[in-house]
Amino acid sequence: MRSFPPSHHQRTPRQNFGNLRRKLSMIENYLQAALKALIYEVSVFPKPGLVDPLDNSTHPDMTVFTFIDSSFSLEKYFLEVSKTAAQFRGKDLRDLFYQIRPLGIQAEKDMYAATKGVNTHKGAIFSLGIVLAASVYSKSLKTENILTVVKKMMKGIVTRDLENKKNFQTAGEIQFEKYRLTGIRGQAEAGFPIVSCFALPFFNKRKGSLNDRLLDTLLLIARHNPDSNLIKRAGNPDVIEKVNSQIDEYFDLGGSQSQAGRKQLEKINNYFNRFNLSLGGAADMLILTIYFALIEKNI
Repeated sequence: MRSFPPSHHQRTPRQNFGNLRRKLSMIENYLQAALKALIYEVSVFPKPGLVDPLDNSTHPDMTVFTFIDSSFSLEKYFLEVSKTAAQFRGKDLRDLFYQIRPLGIQAEKDMYAATKGVNTHKGAIFSLGIVLAASVYSKSLKTENILTVVKKMMKGIVTRDLENKKNFQTAGEIQFEKYRLTGIRGQAEAGFPIVSCFALPFFNKRKGSLNDRLLDTLLLIARHNPDSNLIKRAGNPDVIEKVNSQIDEYFDLGGSQSQAGRKQLEKINNYFNRFNLSLGGAADMLILTIYFALIEKNI
């Protein structure tokens, strides 16, 4: 019986196996980057208003170890999100978001079980879950391509989740009702511009140790993105202007690379501790920045 070579549209078993290996290898890169991003963020110090290896003054109910436990509790979530995105065949990418949203709700339960009821990564479950799903779907290692998918996934979420809502409960929802701040949903719908336009380019160009580059990037994020966690702790958005002026002085003095900058950072840290303030929203965006830097091999 005469055999014919495979056509251009047919793949041999070897080609299929090779494609599968490449796909699995890329997904493994995404998964490792997601977990590393969580661990890297909590390891950076000294972070004003956040938990780090030296200080947890504004979060006495958690330590670095709480964050490590929380991070590893999310491995199953990351796997499920990746599987869902890899199998998604729909035309409307908003449906992909609605498929992973219940996974995020379960991930929150897993987090609370691991931390004995402490909220360590609720914001990251939302934002990093979206970015991970977009990464797997896009099959890309380029931030721009991934965030293009994010925009399609999150199109209209501010209207659906906030503008059409009548019962405002979470801090983000209440701040939208009072101040029209769109918070993390607005960032997600826009494709996380605080990361792509500010944080990631800044981090890639910044000199110094990895810790100092990440520390300065965190403060840059805080400077350019109204932090819902900060506003919640302060009770009103007036705190943003006060914190911004302190961060401006920090960078004017040289940031982490100068002694004067480090002294200013001590003042900022003391200010946050005195008024029990937090930069939880900025920390979530730093996690995304680290994730993209890892997959683009800039760390």
